[in-house]
Amino acid sequence: MTTTLISNIGEFFTGDLKSPEADVSSLLIENDQIKSLNPPTDIECDKAIDAERCAVLPGLVDGHIHPVFGEWTPAQDSIGWITNYMHGGSTTMISAGELHTPGLDYENLTADLVTSLAEVARATTGRVRWGGVKVHAGTCLLVPGMDESHFNRLADAGSILVKFIFFPLEDNKEEAIRYTAMARERGIRTKVHTGGVSRSGSSRVCGFDTLSWLQPDIAAHVSGGPIPMSDEDLDLLVDNTEFALEVCSSNNYRSTYLVANRLMEMGRLDRLTMGTDTPGGTGVIPRGMLRNILFLSSICEMSPGEAIAVATGNTAKAHGLDVGILKEGAPADLVIAGPVKGSAGTTLGDAIAHGDLPGISFVIIDGEVIVETRSQQTPPPMQIAHFMDSPGCPYC
Repeated sequence: MTTTLISNIGEFFTGDLKSPEADVSSLLIENDQIKSLNPPTDIECDKAIDAERCAVLPGLVDGHIHPVFGEWTPAQDSIGWITNYMHGGSTTMISAGELHTPGLDYENLTADLVTSLAEVARATTGRVRWGGVKVHAGTCLLVPGMDESHFNRLADAGSILVKFIFFPLEDNKEEAIRYTAMARERGIRTKVHTGGVSRSGSSRVCGFDTLSWLQPDIAAHVSGGPIPMSDEDLDLLVDNTEFALEVCSSNNYRSTYLVANRLMEMGRLDRLTMGTDTPGGTGVIPRGMLRNILFLSSICEMSPGEAIAVATGNTAKAHGLDVGILKEGAPADLVIAGPVKGSAGTTLGDAIAHGDLPGISFVIIDGEVIVETRSQQTPPPMQIAHFMDSPGCPYC
């Protein structure tokens, strides 16, 4: 058993939209879980971290990535991107389909091909902790002609998500509805590409009329990925549906503002989730999730805690994952960060509300310190968290 104590915490963001901040000045990690919040001051531990009054927040959950094999992305011919995203605070990532696989013929996809592609992605990219990150790869790109056997294969492989993007929805309504039911019977969630056509040029335009009958679990990048649906459709979507609505870095900023503010007005921020929708035509963006948080808080005027909850607990819950919320018994996936020198904010919350990029000191995944002292992808915070010299009681 290994225990790690984090003390001298200045701000604590829970990732839980119901109570996004808490009065927590220390926490104890035991193995891969959070053992206790505000443990006794005389508690013993194997390792101790002084947060130096920086903030602790959950590891970010990127709900929309497009991996291929490992850390290589042919979309931008880049390697190492998953580890770089981890240095930007992302500790969990969820594939929205391995659709950038070289040579993939979007016009001639078959049921066996898309199922096999998901199985291979799950057994390769999804098997390894790249940079320590929990990557949920193996999201099947649904096509006509699939049956129970294909969904059984996906369930056996451990896929958590399937996606409508190349599927001709309006021409195959009954089949699409049947797919959703077969997926849910196996604990697999459904996501659908929305708005205009994607970088591939082969996706289908999807707005409120389609989403109203399809009723997916998550409507992907509703504010653009890269092109959004109309303003009228966005309003109808917020007002007349209940499923999760995702915003991404590959977006239309105006549409993000509209959907975020309408959800806030209705008291339904619980529906909002977040991703980067990268790598792709938008590029490789290690700080993409942080930029999304800054936009929601500084422009859309969410509280910093609410914006962080959208990027963590909300997104994890929408995908059926147990990460994203810092509480006793939860996975110890967390980030220690603070304002950088020169920021308008004296705390992380102030910096986020102003739109200033945070500086990351530590990234911890399942209790393991992956980044120590400072991130390779952010400036250092004014106060840098660090390991304390003496084991045992951190106050000795």
